[in-house]
Amino acid sequence: MRILGIDYGDARVGVAISDTLGITAQGLETIHYQGKDKMLLKRLDEIIEKYEVDTIVLGMPLNLKGEETARAEITKKFFHKLKCKYPKLNIKIVDERLTTVQAHKTMNELKIKNIEKKNIVDILSAVYILETYMNKNK
Repeated sequence: MRILGIDYGDARVGVAISDTLGITAQGLETIHYQGKDKMLLKRLDEIIEKYEVDTIVLGMPLNLKGEETARAEITKKFFHKLKCKYPKLNIKIVDERLTTVQAHKTMNELKIKNIEKKNIVDILSAVYILETYMNKNK
């Protein structure tokens, strides 16, 4: 069984998956869903089935003080949708503060061109969300 990491955004969602031992995280894809959760959930169904996911880790956007933001309220609603749609899965929330900053830092270090960053940043953020969860649960 594997763990799925999700960086939930307004128009794009980054997705990462663990290996079967829960040791490493690999970026899977960016889902462009334009705010249509039904379309997003359909794609997640396919990923969950293909990778035999038993745990979903959703990044919760908090401000630097650790307080919830307006985006956190939207993310909580999506968390509830996940809990309702996948009652047999273990669904967790992880503080995602600075994952996007970390992703941009990594892309800069790798000298990734600005035009390509938009397609990669959400996937990298999902990887960092998933790694945060896995490191806390070792």
